[in-house]
Amino acid sequence: MSALARLAEWQLLVVTGKGGVGKTTLTAVLGRLLAGRGKRVLLLEVDPRESLHQVLGTDPSGGEIVQAGPRLFIQNLQPGAVIEEMVRDKVSIAYLARKITESTAFHQFIEGAPGLKETALLGHAYRMLHSGRPKVDLVILDAPATGHGATMLAAPGLLAKAAEGGQLGALAADLAAFLADPSRCGVVLATLAEEMPVQETLELIDLLQARLGIRPALIVANGLYPSVDEATPPGRSTDFLRARHQLNESELARLMEAWDGPLCHLPLLPLERGPTLVAELARLLSEADP
Repeated sequence: MSALARLAEWQLLVVTGKGGVGKTTLTAVLGRLLAGRGKRVLLLEVDPRESLHQVLGTDPSGGEIVQAGPRLFIQNLQPGAVIEEMVRDKVSIAYLARKITESTAFHQFIEGAPGLKETALLGHAYRMLHSGRPKVDLVILDAPATGHGATMLAAPGLLAKAAEGGQLGALAADLAAFLADPSRCGVVLATLAEEMPVQETLELIDLLQARLGIRPALIVANGLYPSVDEATPPGRSTDFLRARHQLNESELARLMEAWDGPLCHLPLLPLERGPTLVAELARLLSEADP
C-alpha cells in the first residue's frame, strides 16, 4: 500500500515539524489531495494568526467552519473557545453555563490543568469525526511545531491520569485510546533538507517513538532546490543554486541514513503561496507517492 493510500484510511492525521518548514502548506496539500480522492476532509488550525485560509484562498475562519473546495473544509480553533463550548454542551441552562465560563476560577482551571487545552483541541477533532456538522471522514490537524506537537499528542494521557475517576478523566482516556490506535490516527512530519530542520526531524522521530510509541507515517521534504546543469556558466545565481542543491542532497542523505520509512520530496516552485501552489504540490506529491 502506498503512503497516501494509507493516510486516506485514517480518521486523524497530525502534521508537525520545525517552524518555517511548510507545515501549513503541507496540511493544505494533503487536504486537497485526499479530498480529491473522495474523502470529506476538515483541516484544523490552532495558530491564532490564521494561515490556512490564505493558502487555500478562502475567507478567514474566525472559529467557524469554512468550505475550501469540494469535500474540503477549514476551521481555526482557540483552546479557550473550545473549552467554553464544551461547558455549554454539558450545562443545559445558559445562565449557569455563562456564570461558569465568566468566573475567575474557571479561567484559572483552564490555565492550570495539565494538558487541558491540548486535549480540548484534539477532543474537538474527535467530536467532528463522530457527531460534527458537516460530516467529515478525516481531520488533518496543523499541529504546533516539533516538540510542542508531541506534547499535544501526549496531553490526553496526562490529563486522564490527573483527572482519573471523573468525567473529564474518562473523556481524556477515551481520546488517548483513540490517538494510540494506529488504524485510525497517524503523524506526518514536514521538513526542509537543511541541517537544523533535519536534525529536529530526527529528534522528533525518536521522541514520538520513546514517548508515545508512534512511528511517523510519512516525512515530506519541502522546498528542494533544483539541480543545475554542469554546462551552465558560473555566476552568482548559478553558484547559489548549485550550493543550495548540494546542501539539500547532503541533508537528504543524512535523513535517509537514519529513516527507512516513506519519504517524499517536493521542489521549491516559483509560485506565490496560495491555491495555485497547493494544487501543483498536490499533483507532485501524488506522483511522488512512495
